Amino acid sequence: MRTLVISAVCFRDEQDRILTVRKRGTSKFMLVGGKLEPGEDPATAAVREVAEEVGLEIRLDELELLGTFDSDAANETDTRIASTVYLAPLPEGATPEAAAEIAELAWLDPATASARDDLAPLLQHHVIPVLDGL
Repeated sequence: MRTLVISAVCFRDEQDRILTVRKRGTSKFMLVGGKLEPGEDPATAAVREVAEEVGLEIRLDELELLGTFDSDAANETDTRIASTVYLAPLPEGATPEAAAEIAELAWLDPATASARDDLAPLLQHHVIPVLDGL
């Protein structure tokens, strides 16, 4: 089994919904983020992935560590992910838009998450429970 090292960012709106994305050719919604490039640290990867995937410009000093998690990958069999997940504020006046490999954006109400079968394991089993405890 292989392990991918990723960074992800959790954005929440005024209703405490979570910004999720679905990549082209997949069925699971997940946080904005992706694999680290060689030599890249998790925070820098998070900032880069946010810009690439949803067109939002955030700064390193805006990231707040939510946690590090090990989980099954959402869209790849026999694969685990080692993830660093950050919270970040939505940039004022900015609207996220699907870009790069992102096919769809959706705002997720955490209260409905347990009834859904289209969420990535990292989001459903790790991030949402941690957010519930905040």
